[in-house]
Amino acid sequence: MSIQIIGAGFPRTGTTTLKIALESLGYAKTYHFKDLMMRPAYVAHWNELEHTGTTDFDALFDGYAATVDFPGYPYYKIMLERYPDAKVILTKRDFEGWYASVKKTIWLVGPHTITSRPKYLFNMLFNKRMRDTYRCFKFLRGVFFNKQFNHQFDDKAVAESVFNNHIAAVTAAVPKEQLLIYDVRDGWEPLCTFLSLEVPKADFPHVNKGENFHDMVEHMLREAAKG
Repeated sequence: MSIQIIGAGFPRTGTTTLKIALESLGYAKTYHFKDLMMRPAYVAHWNELEHTGTTDFDALFDGYAATVDFPGYPYYKIMLERYPDAKVILTKRDFEGWYASVKKTIWLVGPHTITSRPKYLFNMLFNKRMRDTYRCFKFLRGVFFNKQFNHQFDDKAVAESVFNNHIAAVTAAVPKEQLLIYDVRDGWEPLCTFLSLEVPKADFPHVNKGENFHDMVEHMLREAAKG
């Protein structure tokens, strides 16, 4: 299956909502960080992509029609070359709300999420899935915070500059007819218009609010601990 939609928006810009919306519209499945955490061994593909500029996309995206959020968004240009007919959706929100959301959620996540908890640290010795989960958190920290924000995410002015520059870079790089700059608060209409689909009768989904994030991480760790 070929990727038809490439999400270029940062995490915490409504990407989980977009995933659910796209799957409701028939783009099943839509790849998201949650999907990586369900199959954490696939972090090897993302590490390969980061270091070489390519990977086995057919294996990575087997069964998927779209990708949003991290780890896909940093590679939107590479994926657009791979899937030239794909449409690109750049999710965005106001910087202040986004920054506060990230600080309360993924800023707190990293390899230490596992190593600071004895039961999970011990589990890593015998559990490959837990070790792969550790690598996923390490990859997130390394690519998103360390590379994207040059180890300076805690400097709000730097973070705002990177945030705005990313929007400008995507807008400049993607052909206008293939790009939707999208605020999920706008609901179905702009999304469906862009995709030439009818607006569903069902309410537009709004999911993964900040207060649910850490419960989600704990669930991922418990699943990994099962092996």
